[in-house]
Amino acid sequence: MQFHEFGDRANPHVMLIHGGVNAWWNFLRQARALSDRYHVILPTLDGHGEEYATDYVSTEDSADKLLAYIDSHCQGRLFALAGVSLGGQIVIELLARRPDLTQKAIVDGSICYPTPWLARFSIATVTVAGPLLFSRRACRFQLALMHRTLPAKMRFPQEIEEHYLRDMPRLRMKTLRTIYRTYMNYDLKDAVGATTAQVMYWYGEKEPKSVKRSARLFRTRVPSCELYEAKRYNHGYLAVYLPDEWLAIAVPFFER
Repeated sequence: MQFHEFGDRANPHVMLIHGGVNAWWNFLRQARALSDRYHVILPTLDGHGEEYATDYVSTEDSADKLLAYIDSHCQGRLFALAGVSLGGQIVIELLARRPDLTQKAIVDGSICYPTPWLARFSIATVTVAGPLLFSRRACRFQLALMHRTLPAKMRFPQEIEEHYLRDMPRLRMKTLRTIYRTYMNYDLKDAVGATTAQVMYWYGEKEPKSVKRSARLFRTRVPSCELYEAKRYNHGYLAVYLPDEWLAIAVPFFER
């Protein structure tokens, strides 16, 4: 696991955890915008980005490694913690591990109860289609399609496109199968109810039912959790495609 840092280390620590398949650059634009007032940390999860050759193990294993970093570099505490999709599930696990780890937390578009049928379907799909979906040619086609179909505000800038074209084709099918197996069989732990963090659970209006059900389930364990529905949007749109809108919601939450 690698870590990219932005801003003065003396400032409050904010960690943003990318989703599965993407890498640290998922939150690059948010990190730069926040770096004038926070020390922003962007991990690269095992199996992703420059860590593509390292085996991804599980949500719990990722939490172990992140806690080791936080203890070594942040005196064991963060000001804010946020993650999208797989990254959001890791946020949930971290909250369950250590109640006072962070003051603020954002979980975005994550599943927190087992969906084994969806895991089996996803693994079968990626086994058959994965090599085609993540080849360099396929990634170039996907970027071209974004330019044709997405509004200008949702398109990647050139810098992110370069990261995308470098990192996506390096994804191993073994990594994808492990992510689907572990992510979609994760079970919310009762210990998360002890967290002292202020938590927001985000999801898009067009998200799958499993994500919306996860948000409601999480709030039964953490009643103070605020739910936020991003109208008109699908999975991870704010974090991945709309950093300005992500910041417009996250920054006031941080500064309350």
